[in-house]
Amino acid sequence: MRPGMTVQMTTSALVLLFSGALAGGFVSGLAGFGTALMALGIWLYVLPPTTAVPLVVICSIVAQTSTLPSFWRSFDLALVWPFVIGGLAGVPLGTLMIAHADPHSFKLFFGILLLVFPAALYLYRNPIAFSFGGRAADAAVGFAGGILGGLAGLSGPLPTLWASVRGWGKDERRGIFQTYNWTVLATALCLQAGVGIVTGEVLRLALFVLPATLSGAWLGARTYRALSDRNFRDVVLGLLFLSGVVLVWSSLGLS
Repeated sequence: MRPGMTVQMTTSALVLLFSGALAGGFVSGLAGFGTALMALGIWLYVLPPTTAVPLVVICSIVAQTSTLPSFWRSFDLALVWPFVIGGLAGVPLGTLMIAHADPHSFKLFFGILLLVFPAALYLYRNPIAFSFGGRAADAAVGFAGGILGGLAGLSGPLPTLWASVRGWGKDERRGIFQTYNWTVLATALCLQAGVGIVTGEVLRLALFVLPATLSGAWLGARTYRALSDRNFRDVVLGLLFLSGVVLVWSSLGLS
């Protein structure tokens, strides 16, 4: 599909769009990240990537913005800022690397990483509190995540894994996931708008799906409140593992 062409929506396509927005919003409200993981797998059946990607970025930002007020006071900004600064520095570099990276090899390598490490952390049930490197290491992880975000929209997994290794509680992890991803995604949206990817068609579809996104985010945030630290850790590791499955599946041409 060429930019500017209108997506023809059937009733079934509209249902899929609404369902994807609801699922993506719920996961974002629950974990602070993961809108793309849930929504893109559904939306790409009815939308081209050039429309689906900026649409999911918009929905991610809206979902995370809607839940920020209820979580903001529990966030530890001293933990968050090194990730954010590193991520902002990494996004432009990742964007520049798009022309030189092999997307299939990249997705396969990173997908295997996301299969192995979350599974290992899940099986190792003893608490981990790795403190090496301090804030400089946190910023380096944020920088690497920013590169991955600019390159392939994968800003979240590395900081998410790192927060699990650090042994932080669910509110501390949530603060990092949500603030970091919001910042990186907002930067990505600005870049997409600047190059003309955010079209009028994308904005019209966003108006249609945003009510479902907001409803899902509200439900997810309420579910988050009922989770213990252990439950939240398992949910996050499960989402990371699922993203690894999706990446390996798509890189091998199985979808």
